[in-house]
Amino acid sequence: MSYLVLARKFRPKTFGEMVGQGHVVQALENALTTQRLHHAYLFTGTRGVGKTTVSRILAKSLNCQGPDGQGGITATPCGVCQACRDIDSGRFVDYTELDAASNRGVDEVQSLLEQAVYKPVQGRFKVFMIDEVHMLTNTAFNAMLKTLEEPPEYLKFVLATTDPQKVPVTVLSRCLQFNLRPMAPETILEHLTGVLQTEQVPAEPQALRLLARAARGSMRDALSLTDQAIAFGNGELVETGVRQMLGSVDRGHVFKLIEALAQGDGKTVVDTSEALRRDGMSAASTLEEMTSVLQAMAVLQAVPSRAESADSATDPDAADTARLASLMPADETQLLYSLCLHGRGELGLAPDEYAALTMVLLRLLAFKPSSAAASTATPEKKTLNEAQGAAQRAQAPVAAPVPAPAPVVRPVAETAPPTAPTPPVPAPAAASNAPASAPAGHRLAVVDESLRPSDHRPSPTDAPAKVVGMPIRVQPPPGQRDAPRTEEQRGPVAPIPPSEDGDFWYATVTQLVAAESITALSRELALQSQLVGRDTDQWILRIERETLNQPSSREKLTAALNALGHDIKLAIEIGGVVDSPARRNRHAAEARQRVAEEAIHGDPEVQMLMRDFDAKIVPGTLRPA
Repeated sequence: MSYLVLARKFRPKTFGEMVGQGHVVQALENALTTQRLHHAYLFTGTRGVGKTTVSRILAKSLNCQGPDGQGGITATPCGVCQACRDIDSGRFVDYTELDAASNRGVDEVQSLLEQAVYKPVQGRFKVFMIDEVHMLTNTAFNAMLKTLEEPPEYLKFVLATTDPQKVPVTVLSRCLQFNLRPMAPETILEHLTGVLQTEQVPAEPQALRLLARAARGSMRDALSLTDQAIAFGNGELVETGVRQMLGSVDRGHVFKLIEALAQGDGKTVVDTSEALRRDGMSAASTLEEMTSVLQAMAVLQAVPSRAESADSATDPDAADTARLASLMPADETQLLYSLCLHGRGELGLAPDEYAALTMVLLRLLAFKPSSAAASTATPEKKTLNEAQGAAQRAQAPVAAPVPAPAPVVRPVAETAPPTAPTPPVPAPAAASNAPASAPAGHRLAVVDESLRPSDHRPSPTDAPAKVVGMPIRVQPPPGQRDAPRTEEQRGPVAPIPPSEDGDFWYATVTQLVAAESITALSRELALQSQLVGRDTDQWILRIERETLNQPSSREKLTAALNALGHDIKLAIEIGGVVDSPARRNRHAAEARQRVAEEAIHGDPEVQMLMRDFDAKIVPGTLRPA
């Protein structure tokens, strides 16, 4: 007698033998018990999860005659009557299975539907089972729509597919849909243990765990791999043999790699990668095993109580996983998991997958979050100490306070918008200078001006009062103070004093812009700058924003000036700009805008409309022609 493979020998014959699909079994059993039967069923799910098996059990439940031949529709077919035995053996005349992958045309579907007009020959119902129904052509789907919607009372349709997205919605709306889910590795492991006990095949638990993980949710794949492992191990399942058959990487190598990454040991990482190359282990399998271990580590770091669960007690890798979870920070675990997951897609792009594996592991070592934090901790602490020391020196008392009510300091959240900080006044001459800028990170002191007595005005002869510190904001660095502003925020342009350098620079820049010799950032550098000095071989430009002073922009502007006949070099300085081409352009545009507005407001017809019809000119809608 020929050998029957495990996937066929242990195919469930009743709903009670089904594994991992309790939600589908419960719905079908209740429907059969209460006789609330639909005329079309659609079973979806990945390969090997029981779609064809459920279809055959449903056909037996509909046609079971009982051991005595007097049975009816039941949720527990007997398995011994003629109908049950014929359906199990595949020779029941009223149960037809059609493989839509090889019979996908309209002719095959019409040939099947021609049998629908005849009543069952032997059973209670005719059952048409169409497997991989999504492979049918659109014409074939259209041919079966009418029969599928209103079949005879003795006809039941059972459709199965692994890709329900390709099934037309007109077919989906006519069926009762059930989604068979992929099975968990624990469910497959439990079923394989029972199967091998029945077959009296010795097996190591870790070998069955490898098979359960390799099945990826498919019970048929798990049983097929078990058949292969029994043949490979000559009648027994041992971990080393199963791991060699599957090409799986030993978890010991994986634990060694993760521990070396946690400790920053690059030599161990490279040596382990070379050992995997010599042993011929799969690089993709290595990264897959690493992601599995890292995922278990992340769960233990988030939920430490999982380490005491029953599954952890039976898992031989649980102790090593818990040890690594305590050794590596949680954020680093997440980073390693993400890099391993994306690194699997890079293996096919490299000329050598082991070289790609080494690069992925070295990338894990290079992007350790802890190393980056350690390198930046010292400078931040130094800057903070310097800022605090400067604040303490600025708040040190200089002289006795003036006999006046002490200013009240309120929290920032309770005060009105903060006023400008009041700089110390050492002498009357210093008051006319530009406001002193504070270094980056220095917190300025401020007092509440609304509570200062109105009859007291400080004079240069008054003794300097003690300053009460109030942190309101961090003064930005000088290069970041002049953020871009809109035209409305800038306000009207002050009159530009005439100068020979300004006229010359405006004419030069206008010529460069018209000829498109400068573009983008180099054009902005020229428009926003002021020519403050000209020498025979060097011109000095002044700009307000340091961000404009880019080497590439400066080189392009210099090249454009050289092409125009000015053999010079540019020197850039940061400072206040009062005369630039951009300011002149804006001044001219505002002058044209004023002329246009005066022309409109002075027009007699416009004045008549505003007087008689209460018309208004919408601000911002007037533009000079």
